[in-house]
Amino acid sequence: MSVNLSREDANTGEVVFSWSVTEYNQHERSSRWYLVMGLIGAALLLFSIISGNYLFALIVVLFGIILFLQDTQAPLEVFFAITEAGIVVGDSYYPFKEVTKYWIVYNPPEVKNIYFVTNNLLKHRLQVPLLDIDPLPVRDYLNQFILEDVDQEEEPLSDRLGRVFKLH
Repeated sequence: MSVNLSREDANTGEVVFSWSVTEYNQHERSSRWYLVMGLIGAALLLFSIISGNYLFALIVVLFGIILFLQDTQAPLEVFFAITEAGIVVGDSYYPFKEVTKYWIVYNPPEVKNIYFVTNNLLKHRLQVPLLDIDPLPVRDYLNQFILEDVDQEEEPLSDRLGRVFKLH
């Protein structure tokens, strides 16, 4: 379970690596993208109403509202740090004992991310962009405390689809 404290209040140890990331990528979307997504959304909404699946209709509408709100607001800057005792993401602190494994996907310029798998049910997988940070020193440091998942060589399918379809 992550500790939800301010960085000043949590005993996280000395900061070894730190940088700021945006909450999500804000994509440039063309009018064609909006037209295609609007048609897909309308088709899914029509299908859900015809089939009597009103819960799915609600989910489609909520998804559209979330995409609209995400597009109209700028993403927040989030502080990220790797400390002597764990990782800090925004106001959440994850001790190394709660992080079960990590892996780095480094395929510039498209993907430069580090992924952490935690014991937290709500935030099971954390994705942090590496930006211009050299991944080798980060990897060397993390290997002292966390198991590296060397079998993971690609970003998760959900992240790949979100990047391709400009959803997050």
